[in-house]
Order: sequence, then C-alpha cells, then structure tokens
Amino acid sequence: MLALYGGFLILNPGHYGWLDSLDLAIHEFGHPLFGVFGEFIGALGGTLMQLLVPAIFVAYFWRQGDRHAAMVALWWVAQNLWNVSVYVQDARAEELPLVGGGEHDWNYLLGTLGLLNHDQLIGGGVRVAGVLAYAWSCLRGWTYAGERAEPT
Repeated sequence: MLALYGGFLILNPGHYGWLDSLDLAIHEFGHPLFGVFGEFIGALGGTLMQLLVPAIFVAYFWRQGDRHAAMVALWWVAQNLWNVSVYVQDARAEELPLVGGGEHDWNYLLGTLGLLNHDQLIGGGVRVAGVLAYAWSCLRGWTYAGERAEPT
C-alpha cells in the first residue's frame, strides 16, 4: 500500500496527505528546539526535525532487527523529503501558505547562503533523494516483509 501511495505522491507534488499534519507538527516543533543554536539553525530546525524523527525510527527498528519496520520508517523519510522539496522549490515564489504567517524558512535559508536563485535545482535534488529513498524502502521492505525481527 505504501508503494502505491508513494507513487501517487511522486506524481502529485504538494498533495496534502494523511501524514502531513503530523509532519507539520514535528516540523514546527523543530524551530524552537533548534532555535537555541541561533536564527539560521532555528529556521533549518523545522526541516531537520521533520527528517530526524522518522530517521530515528529507521535506526531504532534496524537496531532491533526489524528490517521491514525500518523500511516503512524509511518510506516516511522519503515522504518528508518530497514535502521538503516542495517547500524548497517555493523559496522564491513564496506561494505556499505558512503556519501563522511569518518568514518562509527556505527563502531565508537560501537567501542567507546566496543560493536563492537555485531553489528549483536544490529542491529537485531533495526530491530525487526522496525518490531514491522511496525506491530503496519499497524494494528492501518487500524482501524483509517475511522475516522475523531478531532482538539485539
């Protein structure tokens, strides 16, 4: 089911799906959490948290020996990468609605780095990374589906 849903998401960038409210809450939590390290890291913190949380699940399940669950969590990382890619590619246009208004994270981040004119290329790279993670999670998840978890 995740493979099919992921295919739909790949073909429909920007679609607001069933995980997106959770991902948005995690993203928003990352801003104040990482904000203690300064304005730039605080702005980046939303995206960092959005990718870190599912990556922690990947590591946890992998360490527990549940490779299939780790691949499901990797699928979640891929889905978040697609969402991040849409946000990055919106950096110059700033057309996406933002929670509570405020500054566009990726407009600020890329502008600070002098890379704002490359938002489409950078966002495209993030999207490709998501597609690769998705493909890997589906292929390996399928092979691990029948295995029993070996506790470590």
